Amino acid sequence: MVAGRSLGRPFGWLWAAYAISTLGTWFAFDAFPLIAILVLHAGPTEVSLLAAAGLAVGAALALPLGPWLEFRRKRSVMVAMDLLRFAALMSVPAAFALGRLGFPQLLVVAIVVGAADIVFTAATGACVKALVRPQDLLVANGRFESTTWTATMLGPPLGGAALAVFGPVVTVVANAVSHLLSAAGIRAMGGPEPRPEPDRAPPRSRVGDLFEGWRYILTDSALRPLFLNTVLVSGLIMATSPLLAVLMLGRLGFAPWQYALAFAVPCVGGLIGSRLAPRLVARFGRHGVMRTAGTLRACWSLGTAFVGPGAVGLVFLMCVEFGLITCMGVFNPVFATHRLERTPADRVVRTLAAWSVAGKAAIALLTALWGLLAAVTGPRTAIVIAGLLMLATPLLLPRHDRTPRPGREPARDHT
Repeated sequence: MVAGRSLGRPFGWLWAAYAISTLGTWFAFDAFPLIAILVLHAGPTEVSLLAAAGLAVGAALALPLGPWLEFRRKRSVMVAMDLLRFAALMSVPAAFALGRLGFPQLLVVAIVVGAADIVFTAATGACVKALVRPQDLLVANGRFESTTWTATMLGPPLGGAALAVFGPVVTVVANAVSHLLSAAGIRAMGGPEPRPEPDRAPPRSRVGDLFEGWRYILTDSALRPLFLNTVLVSGLIMATSPLLAVLMLGRLGFAPWQYALAFAVPCVGGLIGSRLAPRLVARFGRHGVMRTAGTLRACWSLGTAFVGPGAVGLVFLMCVEFGLITCMGVFNPVFATHRLERTPADRVVRTLAAWSVAGKAAIALLTALWGLLAAVTGPRTAIVIAGLLMLATPLLLPRHDRTPRPGREPARDHT
C-alpha cells in the first residue's frame, strides 16, 4: 500500500519525536487552567487571561523569529525549542514543590511555550519538505495527522486519570519530559543538514521581513482563500468550545467524564480520515478531495447547538463530532501538502509561522467575542450563529485546481 511504505530512517525519527511530544501535549490538556483553579484558586478572569495570553502574546513573540529561522538549520532550532519548552514547563513543578508557584509564573510559561510551539511547527514543516520526496508529502502529512488524532483521543482521558491519582502538576512533568524525548529523537535523525544558502539570507533584519509570510500568502491566488478558510474555521470551532462546555457541564448536567468521552471517542474519525486521504486523492484528485472534504467539514458544527441531556444527547453529540473530525482528517493532510508544494523552499518557515500566528490570534479574538455574545444571547444561540457562519466558509475554498507542476516553483498571482 502507498500509505504504508517507508519514508526513510530520518523521517521515522522525526515522526517518533512528533508523536511523543504531541501525546505529551494532549496528556497535559488544560493543565494550566486546572492548576490555576485548583492550586492558585484563580477566578474566571484570570483563567481566561491565561488562555488568551498564551495564544496572543506567544504568537507576537514568535512573529520576528520567522525571517531569522528561514536561514538557519531547522533541526537545531527544533531541538532548541524542545529544550526551551522542557525548561519552561519543568519550572512549574519545581516552584510547586518549593511552595513558590504563582499566577505570574504560569502566565510567563504559557507565553514561552506558545511562542516555542509556533516556531517548532514552522521549522517542522520546512524540515519535512526538505526530507521527503514531493510525491511522498501527502503520505507524510497523513501520518502526522493520524498521530495528532490518536494523541487527541488518548491524551486527555489518560491525563485526567493521572491528575486525579497523582495531583495537578504530574501532567506538566509528563509534557516536559515528552519534549526532552522529542529533542533526542530529532538529534537521532542523523546525517548532515545542509545550511541554507548564505546568499539567500537578507543582509540585515527589516520590519518588512516580519510580514513577508503574510505578503506571500495574500498574493498567492491558491493560498489566499485557503488561509482565510482555515483561519476562520479553526477560530469558529475553538470559539464555541468553551460555550459547549458550559452548556454540557452546567445546564445539561453531564459529568466531566461524559464531556471528555464525547470528544475523545469521535477522534477515531480523524484516524479514518487521515488513512483515507491518500486513496481518495489517488482516485478523485487533490482539488476535488480538498473542496469536498472542506465543504462537508462546514456542515457539522451547527448540530452541536442542539445537543440534549442524557444518553441520547451524548450519542448525538458524538455522531456530530465524528462527522466533523472525519472530514477534518481527510482535509488537513491534503491541505498541508498543497500548502507546502505551493510555497518555495526559501519561504516555507515565514509562511507557516505567519499562518500559525494568524490562526492563534483569530482563535483568541473569536473566543473573546463569542464569550461576550453568549453573555447576551445565551450559549446555544451563540453556537448557532457560529454554525451558520461555518456554512459559508466553503465559499473561501479555491474554485480551480492550481497545483504546481512537478519540478517547478508555484506560479504567483500578484493581482
